[in-house]
Amino acid sequence: MTEDKITGTLVFAVLTAVLGSFQFGYDIGVINAPQQVIITHYRHVLGVPLDDRKAINSYAINSTEELPTGPYPGDPTPTSWAEEETTASASLIIMLWSLSVSIFAIGGMIASFFGGMLGDRLGRIKAMLVANILSLVGALLMWFSKLGPSHILIISGRGISGLYCGLISGLVPMYIGEIAPTKFRGAIGALHQLAIVTGILVSQIIGLDFLLGNHELWHILLGLSAVPAVLQSLMLFFCPESPRYLYIKLDEEAKARKSLKKLRGSDDVTKDITEMRKEREEASSEKKVSIIQLFTNSSYRQPILVALMLHMAQQFSGINGIFYYSTSIFQTAGISQPVYATIGVGAINTIFTALSVFLVEKAGRRSLFLIGMSGMFVCAIFMSVGLVLLDKLPWMSYVSMTAIFLFVSFFEIGPGPIPWFMVAEFFSQGPRPAALAMAAFSNWTCNFIIALCFQYIADFCGPYVFFLFAGVVLVFTLFTFFKVPETKGKSFEEIAAEFLELQRLCKDNLLFEQKLEGSSVF
Repeated sequence: MTEDKITGTLVFAVLTAVLGSFQFGYDIGVINAPQQVIITHYRHVLGVPLDDRKAINSYAINSTEELPTGPYPGDPTPTSWAEEETTASASLIIMLWSLSVSIFAIGGMIASFFGGMLGDRLGRIKAMLVANILSLVGALLMWFSKLGPSHILIISGRGISGLYCGLISGLVPMYIGEIAPTKFRGAIGALHQLAIVTGILVSQIIGLDFLLGNHELWHILLGLSAVPAVLQSLMLFFCPESPRYLYIKLDEEAKARKSLKKLRGSDDVTKDITEMRKEREEASSEKKVSIIQLFTNSSYRQPILVALMLHMAQQFSGINGIFYYSTSIFQTAGISQPVYATIGVGAINTIFTALSVFLVEKAGRRSLFLIGMSGMFVCAIFMSVGLVLLDKLPWMSYVSMTAIFLFVSFFEIGPGPIPWFMVAEFFSQGPRPAALAMAAFSNWTCNFIIALCFQYIADFCGPYVFFLFAGVVLVFTLFTFFKVPETKGKSFEEIAAEFLELQRLCKDNLLFEQKLEGSSVF
């Protein structure tokens, strides 16, 4: 069967597309390693006094501590204005650093709404080319940040890079989902997440102090994402456009057939064309679907709610909290260089994402998601127990360490990669761009909320924080069990029919309950 073949053209097109996902991951992780170096440079540019530097250093190491406002050495009677100036300048540096990190998520939230629209207007290939302009501008601003007002250039560059990643978080899953054969759609869709975690891991490794994460080379580390941007831009010229876009959106069957023949490695593309013809007929009858219609139209309401819940499950599972706690737990366990243990977590992240690529077509999307969430629930419990008993039983740090590695493993088996491509599978061509834009916005928003709130939650809950995440994971696991259909090996029409069947069952159950309530009155 022609749709079951993996061809060289398909491999080339997918690898080219996920270079954007790699940039996404690189931009997520690159800012962490050179944190102290960049903060030091901010101080130098802004002329922050010496003791201010100590205050900021203390804050950067442990953000829950108050900034020191004591006198300068050798000045036994400091004036109040000097203390205020010290605190104000220290607060300014901290604010600029926080903005350097968070502006990336804000850019992603804004741009995520426009990925689907840009893909529909320009086509998937041209849209990714245009997005790369943002990537190059952001990378160049950061590359040259050492030569000018570094805080302004880094914040601007991070914001523009966030805009790029917001676009790409919708465009890449859309493109690779549309060119993939049905049999391999899940495995190919998981490559988006694999490329993201690979980008994070690479940024962690080359961000080590003896490589690029030092005072001389940190600006090159930040601007290095320009390299995959240029490479992807060149490779995109040799990639076929999405046949679904050509046939369904532009009504150019000849070009769609030509694209399919390249991707499938065969002249017989009848089955793909027949499936797309049915999809186009449905798309023409449903016209263009707006984001509002996703929630008001009963045909789309349940799929979009399920899609959003999957992305919320991914972000609210506590995975970012795991990375937050990992360094301190590794230090407690007596590891002299916890940064290497954290890189080990990144490596586990990448290995198990790669494993999910092979598992997703064998076990199915829903099954892997449930296995992953269930495993994360158990690991979160053990993580919390380990943290609570750490003071009384030092060996509990090893329980927590093991829980970290297993938690990350379970996350990348299911909740990490699956939400991104399942959204593309839930919807036909008409509503897909709006659905992907909404899902990407949801993911970015949840990411931003966690980044903003986790510190406060951790301070409030202390070592019990992962009991809270265990409860959240349990809720999402139950939701997945009852509401999420299996999409493995099914066409878009079959998946839509399964959602309709779920809706019908829900209505039948509701009517049955109402009848029971009515009969109980008498």
